Amino acid sequence: MTHWFDIGINLPDKRLSVPDVISRAINNDVTGMLVIGTDIQQSTDALSIAHQFPEYLYASAGIHPHYAKDAEQNFVQSLNALAEDKKVVAIGECGLDFNRNFSPPDIQKRIFEQQLELACDLKLPVYLHERDAFEEQISLLKRYSNYLNGAVVHCFTGSLAQMEAYLELGFYIGITGWVCDPKRGASLRDAVQHLPADRMLLETDSPYLRPKTLKSGTNQPSNIPHIAEFIAELRQQSIQDLKQNCWRNTMNLFAIGTDSGS
Repeated sequence: MTHWFDIGINLPDKRLSVPDVISRAINNDVTGMLVIGTDIQQSTDALSIAHQFPEYLYASAGIHPHYAKDAEQNFVQSLNALAEDKKVVAIGECGLDFNRNFSPPDIQKRIFEQQLELACDLKLPVYLHERDAFEEQISLLKRYSNYLNGAVVHCFTGSLAQMEAYLELGFYIGITGWVCDPKRGASLRDAVQHLPADRMLLETDSPYLRPKTLKSGTNQPSNIPHIAEFIAELRQQSIQDLKQNCWRNTMNLFAIGTDSGS
């Protein structure tokens, strides 16, 4: 039996009440969620929360490019230790972000590459972040793609050409409520119509990126069906087909058992 799965939530966030988020999600048939790790402490917290709700939650462990400059020398060992837990199903959120360069680009690249190497060693998929750094990121990823055990481009907002470049490497594409934005989501809507059904994953990036088609409230995993309905109409695809495809894709990428959340 298939359900909805939100592959990107930021539950170590003071704006969110974890029990409330989980309850609302389940009531909307969102029975699987991945809690994103962005540094060692956040990754530790994400894993802890996942263990509090083991039927529904999984975690990633990684260093976000914003925090690359703060990574300790032994951060790889710390991530490796976290990844020994079966609830950790991906390395990341990691990648490059040259938008405001909260960390110097050279440090971002070094920390990112170390995480790619770790993911290859552990045979875990990579949970990717990229902003204003596409050429540099795709160049790095091409060097590792033959050794990676899959990847998802988290919160993809790029062009059709950029999406196709990621798809050529065999990666999955994470689609958020950004696709609902009348102005900023135009290029993404074009790309989504060409996204192969076996490469799409859904996410909210909760509590961020509330769909513009929803007038109020904090963005939560319970909004996944709303985002999915928008995408299904855009692609002229049945909502049930979309649901089955995205569920299957999530299980395949993160090697989660098909009984998850049931």
